[in-house]
Amino acid sequence: MSDAPHLGTMLLEEGLLTREQLDQAVSVQAESGSPLGRVLVDEGLIDEAELVKALARQIGLEYVDLAEITIDPAAAALVPDFLAARYGAVPVGFDEDGKLMVAMADPANVLAIDDMRAVSGYDIAPRVATRSGVEAAVIKMASLSDSVTDLAELAAGDGEDLDDLAGLEAAVEEAPVVKLMNTLITRAVNERASDIHIEPGEADLRIRFRIDGVLQEVMTTPRGIANAVVSRLKIMADIDIAERRVPQDGRVSLRVAGRPIDLRVATLPSMYGEKVVIRILDNTGGVSTLEELGFLPGSMDRYESAYSKPYGAILVTGPTGSGKTTTLYSTLAILNQPDVNIITVEDPVEYRLAGLTQVQVNRAAGLTFASALKSILRSDPDVVLVGEIRDAETAKIGVEAALTGHLVLSTLHTNDAASSISRLIEMGVEPYLVSSSVDCVLAQRLARRLCDKCKTSAEPDAIQFKAMGEYADGIDELYLPKGCGTCSNTGYIGRLAINEVMLMSEEIQRMSVDRRPSDELKAVAIEQGMMTLRHDGMEKVRLGMTSLAEVLRVVA
Repeated sequence: MSDAPHLGTMLLEEGLLTREQLDQAVSVQAESGSPLGRVLVDEGLIDEAELVKALARQIGLEYVDLAEITIDPAAAALVPDFLAARYGAVPVGFDEDGKLMVAMADPANVLAIDDMRAVSGYDIAPRVATRSGVEAAVIKMASLSDSVTDLAELAAGDGEDLDDLAGLEAAVEEAPVVKLMNTLITRAVNERASDIHIEPGEADLRIRFRIDGVLQEVMTTPRGIANAVVSRLKIMADIDIAERRVPQDGRVSLRVAGRPIDLRVATLPSMYGEKVVIRILDNTGGVSTLEELGFLPGSMDRYESAYSKPYGAILVTGPTGSGKTTTLYSTLAILNQPDVNIITVEDPVEYRLAGLTQVQVNRAAGLTFASALKSILRSDPDVVLVGEIRDAETAKIGVEAALTGHLVLSTLHTNDAASSISRLIEMGVEPYLVSSSVDCVLAQRLARRLCDKCKTSAEPDAIQFKAMGEYADGIDELYLPKGCGTCSNTGYIGRLAINEVMLMSEEIQRMSVDRRPSDELKAVAIEQGMMTLRHDGMEKVRLGMTSLAEVLRVVA
């Protein structure tokens, strides 16, 4: 009972308990002999997390919520599962000094810290976590480790030849293979990964997640399990398990933690086997607003003036993975009203939005962008979204639709807004049709967003000033990534759009008809108020939304 006055007084001072609640807990403790903290939690007088946070403040250690942070698998692998379970401790990452951060239910356990230091070879930086949180994290990490171990043994054991089709079909239905893939997919969804890369090498199988646009290695496993893993994915995606010489693709719909998730599975033959990339499409995340995507007020006003019109073409341009479809769906969410008929044709349908008619391209059945678009225009649409302009026929139909009273939204692969005009003309669309139909071109890139909980600031040095060039004026400090538990020690969490919005003024229309070079169109657009990609990115650096390094990484 010696902890009662000390702990009870602290909780009273912090307003987490009333005097009556404390007296009640002390009475129960006197009868049960349990620690006061355990009594408070068991009696429902205080939440376990709140209690542990208070204790962490008292002893001067950082509290971590293991349900919210992403555990670094490289750190977790340094301490064996049995040791983590014995001590109620799980490594979560590395701090700025290179120490191994370990979340512990009892950070005062010196023996546990000494053992983990000896086993891992790293100095230990204790963090405080709830016992239930630590236990759940230990089970989660052990699940993945056990799956890999069991699968490796299955692949190597009994002399089974997993290069043999019959052996493969038997192996992929075994529990370890199923368990491994389920665990990997669940973990990828929980860590906000957009893609899973499964890559066979000469001696091992590498698995990486793309999180916030950057690939991160998750694990390396024995090479012997590669065929079983790839074949399991093929069966899930209804892909021919026997065909390994040509690329294939398929789709899987499943539920992860009660959430509907779609997976696009693509295989690619390589020197050491088939590489598989799984695109994760989370149908529960909803559609972000344009402000949430990172549109600055000036660019927002220019873009709004385009999508508010009843007809015309709006093109969103940029490389693969630059968030073009996300931006278009954020626009559709604004336009989606009961009196508006919106029809989309996509390959694939990545977002599902109520109130829209969404068409999936099916080339095997002859349903292409062009053929679907012809049918859509006979269905009395007000707004049409074409997933991508890939050929001259689609471009011409889209342009004609914009000229005949429809608002047409689509994507194009070009480096900036101005070059989209030349691209359409090169595809065979007459310049006068381009100039009179296209109303706005939005070029876009995605940069990682700085973590608000840990970002730091510093005065720019000479090299950084030079990198900012003409946009350095007014930037007295730069925000930098630091890394914490919330952002998995990367310094970034989520992404934002860097964009430039070119409106088709009369002058740019005339230049388009005259086939003037894209750099001349860009110069005129800048004179008329367009912020370039670089300018927009530097403004977001000044506002502390992202880092200079990120802008330089994604914008030429």
